[in-house]
Amino acid sequence: MIDFSDIDFCFITDSKLSKKSIFSDVKNVINAGCKAIQYREKIKNNEKMIKEAKKIKSICRDKAIFIVNDKIEVALAVDADGLHIGKDDISYGTARKLMGEDKLIGLTVHNVNEAIEAEKLGANYIGIAPIFKTKTKKDAIEPIGIKEITIVRNNINLPIIALGGIKKENIRDVIKAGADSIAAISAILNSDNVFYETKEFLKLIKESKIK
Repeated sequence: MIDFSDIDFCFITDSKLSKKSIFSDVKNVINAGCKAIQYREKIKNNEKMIKEAKKIKSICRDKAIFIVNDKIEVALAVDADGLHIGKDDISYGTARKLMGEDKLIGLTVHNVNEAIEAEKLGANYIGIAPIFKTKTKKDAIEPIGIKEITIVRNNINLPIIALGGIKKENIRDVIKAGADSIAAISAILNSDNVFYETKEFLKLIKESKIK
C-alpha cells in the first residue's frame, strides 16, 4: 500500500486556470517538492482525459503519487496510484472492489460524521472541504471553517487534507487546527510563478508543523 501519511501538499490540476498547460504545472510543482498530484478535469471526455492522465503519470513516476479525481474509468485505464471521490460519485465499496486493495482511495467530507464514516469504510485519507470560501468549485457548500478540522482530527486517525480557499496567509492556522496536509488549486495557479509559489507553500506548511 502506498503511504499517504507523509504528504504535506497535494496539487490539484485545473486546465481552466492554468496559464501554460497542466503538464507544465505538474512539472513545476513536482520540481518544487510536491509529492502528490491530483488530476481533476470536469469538461473533457474520458478519451481525452486518459491521454492527459497517461502523460501526467509519466511525469509523476518515482517522484509523486498520482491520483485521479472522480473518474474511476480514467484511474483504471492508466493504473493510477489512487482515486479521490465525493459522496455524489461512485460508492466507496464499488471503487475499492474495482481499484483493488493496493490503491489509495480518498473521500471528500464536510463534517465530522462524514469523516468518521469514511474511516469506517476504509478510506486511506480524507479531504475536508471547503475550509474557506472558494471560487474553484461552482457547487461548493458554505465554508465549514477551521474549527471543524479540529473536531475531525479529534475523532479519526486518517490523514486529513484540508482544501478550499487556503492561501499562504492561513496555512499556519489550518495546520495548527489538525490538518496533516493541504491541497490547493487557485492559490498556486493564480500566481505568476508556479514553481516559486509551491516552494513557498511547502515551506510554510513545514514551518507550521514545527511544535
